Amino acid sequence: MLAWGCHVSLIVMDGWTYHDPVFEHTLPGAWGGHRRFGYDLVRNLRPGRILELGVCWGISFFAFCQAVKDAGLGTELWAVDTWEGDEHTGRYGPEIFEGFESVRRGSFPALEVRTLRTGFDEARRRFEGRTDILHLDGCHTYEAARHDYETWADAVAADGVILFHDVAERGGSFGVHRLWDELRPRFQTVTFEHSHGLGVLFKSPRFADPARVEEEWRARYATTRGPETG
Repeated sequence: MLAWGCHVSLIVMDGWTYHDPVFEHTLPGAWGGHRRFGYDLVRNLRPGRILELGVCWGISFFAFCQAVKDAGLGTELWAVDTWEGDEHTGRYGPEIFEGFESVRRGSFPALEVRTLRTGFDEARRRFEGRTDILHLDGCHTYEAARHDYETWADAVAADGVILFHDVAERGGSFGVHRLWDELRPRFQTVTFEHSHGLGVLFKSPRFADPARVEEEWRARYATTRGPETG
């Protein structure tokens, strides 16, 4: 397990292990095409903490859980959501959270999962310490995405990873792509264009050759799409 805030060596592609996971659940969600990458990210980095903002059914969260379970890690996993929806997902009833809890209890009862059913700002006031992986998948307007990033960036370890979903969506009020365009020149990043786009930001340099990493990961993961809706 990574010690929070410790130095991590550069990732070299010869040392990155690709897995062939069997996911215990097929859930609806626009993150389906990124599950294999999310799984491999956890298996390779072996984080001490993962925190997700915007969980819904849990398609991404349970991909992380699957990796933790399969690898026998002691990772602490935080799921933060109101489970009420927003302007992009639409409003939904209690069945979404009930479905999430059913999967968590049925497949991942031994994992250290912390569920905060609250808004992101309130969760920030209650969250202590640092997380190694932060997944931002809340409301996707530019203003909301930037607010979430600025509110939570200091909760990520110095060598941590931040994931941004929907960086390829440019229609309507979607604005994560604007935030992503602002951040990319400042950090090492990888951008996936499939499944609505996923931005992967490394707070500290991890790659000797970032362009090669992005090329190889796109070739590997963009062709392994999972179930998705929307």
